[in-house]
Amino acid sequence: MDIKVLGTGCANCKHTIALIEQIAKEMGVAVALSKVEELREIMGYGVMSTPGVVIDGKVVHAGGVPSRGKVEHWLTA
Repeated sequence: MDIKVLGTGCANCKHTIALIEQIAKEMGVAVALSKVEELREIMGYGVMSTPGVVIDGKVVHAGGVPSRGKVEHWLTA
């Protein structure tokens, strides 16, 4: 599963990465997690509010830290 966190380095972006890493580890799900900080690339996904989360090329979240339940749902889908 390829997950990208879109954001310029704010605290919420860092928290989102940590949350996804923690939940993936707890669930035993292998993920390739990367951070996209380049504004042009973020806007290329149509995300105007960060942090954004892209899973396997599809934007699944934008604006604010996702809830734990939301992340768990992504990782089981």
